Amino acid sequence: MAGFEEIREHMKIIGADGAPIGTVDRIEGNRIKMIRADSGIGHENEHHYIPKGLVAEVEGDTVRLTARGDVVADLFEQEQSGEPIG
Repeated sequence: MAGFEEIREHMKIIGADGAPIGTVDRIEGNRIKMIRADSGIGHENEHHYIPKGLVAEVEGDTVRLTARGDVVADLFEQEQSGEPIG
């Protein structure tokens, strides 16, 4: 996946449409762990993960995903199981 190995802490994550998604906490295996503050109302104490397969490119300090911002939340993975949240 284009540039996955270049992802670093505190990079911005945006959707394919440029919509802001969150901020990288770190890489864990084949997933991007987002900071908790970006998890949304009702999920403040949970980390969300973005699968490696959703990364389109890394440019500068920004990770662009293959999905639009309005659908990315449906593709987040849970903290423990790696199953999509839904």
